[in-house]
Amino acid sequence: MKLRIAPGDLTETVVDAVVNAANSSLLGGGGVDGAIHRRGGSEILAACRRLRETSLPDGLPAGQAVVTTAGKLPARWVIHTVGPVHSPREDRSQTLASCYREALRVAGEIGARSVAFPTISAGVYGWPMDDAVRIAVETVREVAARQESSAPGVEEVVFVPFGADAESAFRAQLST
Repeated sequence: MKLRIAPGDLTETVVDAVVNAANSSLLGGGGVDGAIHRRGGSEILAACRRLRETSLPDGLPAGQAVVTTAGKLPARWVIHTVGPVHSPREDRSQTLASCYREALRVAGEIGARSVAFPTISAGVYGWPMDDAVRIAVETVREVAARQESSAPGVEEVVFVPFGADAESAFRAQLST
């Protein structure tokens, strides 16, 4: 699995699937979630509403992932995952890592060969950037190592950092 950085706008990234740092309602919000819903159009919201009416009446739990259409985005699918809110008193790093594992699992199930990730939980959920990036890269590398020993799946992961701090953190982490 190839890992690369492509700073810019996640909603303009040309991949099979983009990952949405969603809130548990799946009905849109701020940050990445709002940008994906605005750019992708009403098809994404309609698909999320169907999920809420059927399999997710209580919303999507943190660390899990589901897929919908990408609407008007250049991607084919949006994989929604809910990151944990950072807490200095409780270690929620396994939940954050689960967001990446589950998104890649879903990507493999739908046949996505390329997946673009934002920095999950590092925005309004308050996760310190360097630690969020470390968890993202380590988790994707672990999934890649297991994948190579089992079955083919996702071939490329694109990290799409928002801002200079995120980009620097990804460059530093990927150089190790």
